[in-house]
Amino acid sequence: MAKYTLKVNQQTVEVEAMPDTPLLWVLRDKLTLTGTKYGCGKALCGACTVHLDGTPMRSCSVPISAVGEQTITTIEGVGEKELHPVQKAWILEDVPQCGFCQSGQIMSAIALLEENKNPTDADIDAAMAGNICRCGTYVRIRRAIKRAAKNELS
Repeated sequence: MAKYTLKVNQQTVEVEAMPDTPLLWVLRDKLTLTGTKYGCGKALCGACTVHLDGTPMRSCSVPISAVGEQTITTIEGVGEKELHPVQKAWILEDVPQCGFCQSGQIMSAIALLEENKNPTDADIDAAMAGNICRCGTYVRIRRAIKRAAKNELS
């Protein structure tokens, strides 16, 4: 076991974990931040997406020892005081069906809009390609991203 000091959702926390423990399990089991979901464990489905220094990463494939001083943002750290525009658009477009993949979808969409304020369909498809929705809400996801990009939130 090793001790790690992490900056998670703008708070500094200390945890003990084996160096090869995936960040996902540290977040869920040690910090009880269960919004980040386990899907496949192989970085293929996107359910475990979090931001490391603003970059979307699959937390199931990032060992805690690789985090270093990077800041971690989970779905719990998004819209703490007021819903993020992507979250507002998600609600307005009635995106979730079962909801399991939605935290990862939202984290990827936020990262996309941070880099590209006016994404095309191809940009959205490329950025969201690593996020699987078993319910097939892809059309609503694309509409919500476009809505958030245009700030059409009412």
